[in-house]
Amino acid sequence: MSSKTPSWFANVNPNVFFSTVIVIAIFMGLVLLTPDAFDLITQRLNTWITTSFSWFYVLSVAIFLLLLAYFALSDAGKIKLGPDHSQPEYSNKSWFAMLFTAGMGIGLMFFGVAEPIMHYASPPTGDPETIDSARQAMRVTFFHWGLHAWGIYALVGLSLAYFAYRHNLPLKVRSALYPMIGQKIHGPIGDGVDTFATIGTVFGVATTLGFGVTQINSGMNYLFGIETSTTAQVWLIIVVSMMASVSVVLGVDKGIKRLSELNLILAISLLLFVFFAGPTIYLLQTTLQNVGDYLSNLFSMTFNLYAYQPNGWIGGWTIMYWAWWISWSPFVGMFIARVSKGRSVREFIVGVMLIPTGFTLIWMGFMGNAGLYNILHKGQQSLLTATQQDSSMALFEFLSMMPLGGVFQVVATVLIILFFVTSADSGALVMDYLTAKSDNSPIWQRLFWTALVAFLAIILLLAGGLKALQSATIMSALPFTVIMLLICIGLIKALKVDVTRMHALQGARTTPYALKNPRSWQQRLGLIMHYPHRQAEVAQFIQDNVRQAFLKLEKEFGVRNLEVQISEIEQGLQLSVDHLKEINFIYQVVATETAPPSFMADMTSDGEVYYQAEVFLRAGGQGYDVMEWTVDDLLQDIIDQYERHLHFLSVVR
Repeated sequence: MSSKTPSWFANVNPNVFFSTVIVIAIFMGLVLLTPDAFDLITQRLNTWITTSFSWFYVLSVAIFLLLLAYFALSDAGKIKLGPDHSQPEYSNKSWFAMLFTAGMGIGLMFFGVAEPIMHYASPPTGDPETIDSARQAMRVTFFHWGLHAWGIYALVGLSLAYFAYRHNLPLKVRSALYPMIGQKIHGPIGDGVDTFATIGTVFGVATTLGFGVTQINSGMNYLFGIETSTTAQVWLIIVVSMMASVSVVLGVDKGIKRLSELNLILAISLLLFVFFAGPTIYLLQTTLQNVGDYLSNLFSMTFNLYAYQPNGWIGGWTIMYWAWWISWSPFVGMFIARVSKGRSVREFIVGVMLIPTGFTLIWMGFMGNAGLYNILHKGQQSLLTATQQDSSMALFEFLSMMPLGGVFQVVATVLIILFFVTSADSGALVMDYLTAKSDNSPIWQRLFWTALVAFLAIILLLAGGLKALQSATIMSALPFTVIMLLICIGLIKALKVDVTRMHALQGARTTPYALKNPRSWQQRLGLIMHYPHRQAEVAQFIQDNVRQAFLKLEKEFGVRNLEVQISEIEQGLQLSVDHLKEINFIYQVVATETAPPSFMADMTSDGEVYYQAEVFLRAGGQGYDVMEWTVDDLLQDIIDQYERHLHFLSVVR
């Protein structure tokens, strides 16, 4: 029997793959052929979007945060991202490390010192270069890098992980739309969504790679005198991409996981150095106060559009950040989902939002306040000047003012390079997932995306089109925000069904097993699938079987010196056991209206009203029907409920 070797291209989804490549090629052609015109158009479009849709970004991000808080605090938080028996694939240490480095590790290196100083020199409101502007600078920095950023990532990651591992759908953005469009996610609509997500990921990683090498180049120029030039930056892109390729070949467990853990160790080392070598007590005091300012102003900052004092600041900073995080969310969200299988919804939300946010606030608090301390209390205006001239130099200028600063400038440079490598290889992993038919894709596909991103970054760096790419990336966030809102709707629908199923399984009452004359399984099936009854039939059952069971219990409780009262209630019968000073036990059987099941189509269309014999306790209806149960069945059920009541009394005592 002859075997056919699968094609090397067999695992590629051609619709997504070629659409992405064609769009990128067109974009590169426009930048190369008409760089000035294209840059002008993208900048104007970007300005129009940030001006006209700032309210939409602000409202959408607020909705994302509120929805995640609801999921975490509700019963939906108990649902696993996978089967109920699943366990996390990675330890908490490895998981936290990968979350941190994939999400915004490189951004913290670039902006940790620079952003607070830039806000200090040019605050959104008030006078610049004052104590008030310094406090405001830290509060705004925390706001940009805190819960809102990780909330955006968490929402996309949660939806992808939930539908992939809980419902066995592909680990792709399209799967999040399944509750609304069903099987159409496997058609052109799903291909379009994944193509859009892939393009955004390629642009985002390429932009970060292109702009990021400028900081590495600045560090090497500061340390070793290497010229800051386009040629040097091109070689840096090539080196970083080659390192990322090695990590891609090794895979998640041996590549990305190990690099992420090394990144976290080096980042903590640099942070501790700044903490102990700098004004330690001052950093503790100011960071704690900054956290308080941030949390106490979180709600007002979330909805602050500076509508009464428009100055363009919010478009250049807050809206730009929200758009940037949204444009990166397919990439980061998918990577987070990839490493989060087996965790509960609550564990996922708390872990993704609070742990990285906590580390981020500490990092920004120590780095930012240490930089501001040098300016405010040491009078080192050179740090302010260097930051205003070239923000990529802020970290190295700051470290040069510290003891052993030269050593840690080298550590910072190595850390920046490693952060870029982890961003590039995890980005290639995500692009591969989005454009492949299955997860087990050949190595060449991941290497292709690594090489394409590097090539795109180099071409745009040489052509001066990186700012145009940055503008295009931010603009892509607007339509993806709409997709994220649709994802919210789909997630609400799917989790609601899952929670209902969980409650139904927990609260379902099975027919008691008769001790005398046990039923056959056929008889029990017939009882479960009984037809609903007319009101008179249910009323007769209550007066006959239910009353007989209540009378037997009344006699038995009387032997134990407990007073029992049987009373008629509206459409039913009630049994009450008097516990004197404690809460009485109440068991009722009431005739309530019900709809026939869907498999009884002949009964659903006859216009009749049907009833069931539903059990009610003190807390209310229990949602199960005892119609056609025998007296022994009823006695067993009442004793079960009474035993639960006694357990409740023992707990509240």
